[in-house]
Amino acid sequence: MPVDPVPASDPSVVLGPEERARYARHLTLPEVGLAGQLRLKAASVLCVGSGGLGSPLLLYLAAAGVGRIGIVDGDVVDHSNLQRQVIHGTATVGRAKTASAGARIIDLNPHCRVEEFPFQLSASNALELFDQYDLVCDGTDNFPSRYLINDACVLLNKPCVYGSVQGFEGQVSVFNRTASSPNYRDLVPEPPPPGLVPSCAQGGVLGVMPGLIGILQATEAIKLITGIGAPLDGRLLLVDGLAMRFRELQLQPVPGRAPISELIDYEAFCGVRGADVEEVAMRSISVQELKQRLDAGESLALVDVRNPPEAEVAVIPGAELVPLATIESGEAVDQIRALAAGKILYVHCKLGGRSAKAVQLLAGHGIEAINVTGGIDAWSQEIDSSVPRY
Repeated sequence: MPVDPVPASDPSVVLGPEERARYARHLTLPEVGLAGQLRLKAASVLCVGSGGLGSPLLLYLAAAGVGRIGIVDGDVVDHSNLQRQVIHGTATVGRAKTASAGARIIDLNPHCRVEEFPFQLSASNALELFDQYDLVCDGTDNFPSRYLINDACVLLNKPCVYGSVQGFEGQVSVFNRTASSPNYRDLVPEPPPPGLVPSCAQGGVLGVMPGLIGILQATEAIKLITGIGAPLDGRLLLVDGLAMRFRELQLQPVPGRAPISELIDYEAFCGVRGADVEEVAMRSISVQELKQRLDAGESLALVDVRNPPEAEVAVIPGAELVPLATIESGEAVDQIRALAAGKILYVHCKLGGRSAKAVQLLAGHGIEAINVTGGIDAWSQEIDSSVPRY
């Protein structure tokens, strides 16, 4: 059944002459027509995230004539976003993503009402936000946010249009459309161990893939609102961009799955608290301290535990690349032992999480190391702005 936010016969929902011209290709489409366009104008959609997935999603919802669009995103536009986050531009680098996306939407379609929420979604604000909209679109890229969005939608009986992307692959589905529909916990009952699935920053993503998945999400949202077609309810669409192959899997509610009764601490649930910042009890230094010791000529060894493709983007001069996976396997332990002989050993990654793990692993081999808090991202922001951020 469609979302049906406001009956199409509501006299307060009308199309003016300019709107009729703008949406002419919809109005002449039998499956949409005037009734469908009125539903779109009456509908409200909340998009969590205005990045790779959110960019095409928001643009096409606005172009289609969705009357009220909410954007939740606490981030600002960075140069590294522009390879895939096409709703933003060079002129908006440094600006709040909600403001950048909102301005682009209004430029595209001034008949849309845009509501900006320039903060991160959390268990403390999700229910209040979601309750104001007819359906929610998940444009996030991490497991805590996906579980939070899912659970809030279930508690409020809101449909959720899900999408995810990694590398050259993506997924799309519609969750919680009806009381008997599957939700995200039926697809991923338990979160994977932290670090098992690399982030887009670590593993990379082909810029067009979020565009493709986001457009599919927009298609599903428009179908839900207008009540046309067969939504991806109970179906998971898998997209392989390299082979350009689409596959479909059936998805059903897991029998006996515990009901969702409240929102929880999702970072703790996913085991990622402190994964992006240094919060563990170990020796650490700031990037400022590291710079001082490098300038003083201290006898030290600096190990970079990021992946090789990341080092192609940016490096701290003098760092030795030793990917974390080779430390975990034990393959690089002797190499690091030799590097650290007679020197103070420092370890960095992008943000400090993987390097903290490396410090712990090396301690198990009797090698003392010091974590560089904030990693190369902090180095770029605080020490050398010529080092690219990604």
